[in-house]
Amino acid sequence: MVIEAKNLQKVYRVGELDLSVIDDLSLIIEKGEFVSLIGPSGSGKSTVLNMLGCLDKPTSGSLFINEQDITGFTPTQLAQFRGENIGFIFQSFNLIPVLTVYENIEYPLIMIQNLPEKERKKRVERLLEDVEMLEHKDKTPDKISGGQMQRVAIARALVTQPQIVFADEPTANLDSKTAYKIIELMKKIQQEYNTSFIFATHDEKIVANVDRLITLEDGAIVEDKRVKHD
Repeated sequence: MVIEAKNLQKVYRVGELDLSVIDDLSLIIEKGEFVSLIGPSGSGKSTVLNMLGCLDKPTSGSLFINEQDITGFTPTQLAQFRGENIGFIFQSFNLIPVLTVYENIEYPLIMIQNLPEKERKKRVERLLEDVEMLEHKDKTPDKISGGQMQRVAIARALVTQPQIVFADEPTANLDSKTAYKIIELMKKIQQEYNTSFIFATHDEKIVANVDRLITLEDGAIVEDKRVKHD
């Protein structure tokens, strides 16, 4: 398994009140799974995604990733752990506007992994080919389309060779044709690298392509089922 969450709880302090958003959540994600968290707005999908992805610490419970108990990690330790093990794809892309496509993808290798230039070039160029963006590598984000920006965001998430990729509504800003291409690309990467993908989404196009659906309501798992594809 790559993720094991036990009895996770997330409580936010709102004024003088404690607001429980996630309560006693436990789940296991296996290596190479293509999983989607689904449920209505406010069900806790993004909160769970952020906790599993080490962006937000649970109030209580334990979280094991790659068999490491990361519950007690400091913010510095969590940042280092994320850089070495986890990739993120955000709805808003989060590309750096002053950097080129190539530089945006290369950035984590310089800032987090500090790889030699030769190895950086090899990884970045291979991913540029995988996401069909090699001919656009010298353009800045304002010179490419939304679908192309999402391809760059995917390449950036994968360049550190993470075992797990978290994606929060990754197709929300894309037209249907581009969204299907992005989903096909992520499935290709899942199969080639045995990468685990965990989505938080309302998009039926993603839901129709995952191996497993975890339904949340009011911060709790109400259904966890495998999906059979013809």
